[in-house]
Amino acid sequence: MENVNFKLFLCVVGMVLVLEGLPYFAFPEKIKTLYVKIQEISDTNMRMLGFLAMVIGLLLVFFGTS
Repeated sequence: MENVNFKLFLCVVGMVLVLEGLPYFAFPEKIKTLYVKIQEISDTNMRMLGFLAMVIGLLLVFFGTS
């Protein structure tokens, strides 16, 4: 049972890395522009956006495993 959970964990981490790396591979020039624009966003708005992303991610995991 532990081996299956570890394999699932590795698959999930692998998929996250694929999804995270895709924009950098496909649109490197747009990513550079986005980084410049991100510096203009306030820390409060950035934190709220990060919190919202975490909540949505947790909900997806919860509903995906139930």
